[in-house]
Amino acid sequence: MTGTLVLAGTPIGDIADAPPRLVKELETADVIAAEDTRRLRRLTQALGVTPGGRVLSYFEGNESARTPELVEELVGGARVLLVTDAGMPSVSDPGYRLVAAAVEKDIRVTAVPGPSAVLTALALSGLPVDRFCFEGFLPRKAGERLSRLREVEGERRTLVYFEAPHRLDDTLAAMAEVFGAERRAAVCRELTKTYEEVRRGPLAELASWAAEGVRGEITVVVEGAPETGPEELDAAELVRRVRVREEAGERRKEAIAAVAVEAGLPKRVVFDAVVAAKRADQ
Repeated sequence: MTGTLVLAGTPIGDIADAPPRLVKELETADVIAAEDTRRLRRLTQALGVTPGGRVLSYFEGNESARTPELVEELVGGARVLLVTDAGMPSVSDPGYRLVAAAVEKDIRVTAVPGPSAVLTALALSGLPVDRFCFEGFLPRKAGERLSRLREVEGERRTLVYFEAPHRLDDTLAAMAEVFGAERRAAVCRELTKTYEEVRRGPLAELASWAAEGVRGEITVVVEGAPETGPEELDAAELVRRVRVREEAGERRKEAIAAVAVEAGLPKRVVFDAVVAAKRADQ
């Protein structure tokens, strides 16, 4: 019989949030794959647990090389527990490659549900939660960051991002530029920890606040794009949206079609606006 891969959530701050089942899995797993073995040691000490199986590291740098080794253990019948530094494995953390490889081998994959910075920040943000999308970390380079944001400029679902504290001010400024200075957002810092803070407000206001320096682990929640109707978008705005998409790499034909869908207009209306703007420029 093949083994079982267990993805276990770990606390994102307060150790008391550790799922009760996590203790049992740590005690009984044949192999424990940890993003950081030192942090795993601190976790087990805090929980008063002695790992019952072999502990090995499984992080971004060795994920590709170590996955076959873990799959071999699973094929041999081992129970493999995967834990990351905080939150659920595979969500902006190591895990996806191992899950995909296990599924391909028809190995059972289960989970010990636990804390999630994404859902915690979303719930605390005060923004709509009925529909949302998780965008992970934005690119570090300014140009690539702007392009990525422009891809979701018209996204109506609430957006959730992770960000490093030293890049937060630049990211919020870029969001204000692309989404609009008045778009509502929430910066969630040090969730469930002693100095937890949720700062809510317009993007431009949050960018000014972050420029003074922010510490800790950051999750940013941004309001989705407002509902718009044909009467709200004039020709200049239609042209601007087409140009933004072209700058992000779309061909003009596809950009016009996408903007027409967003605006609820016939493609011909958007096409005519683009042609008229081109003539005016000439």
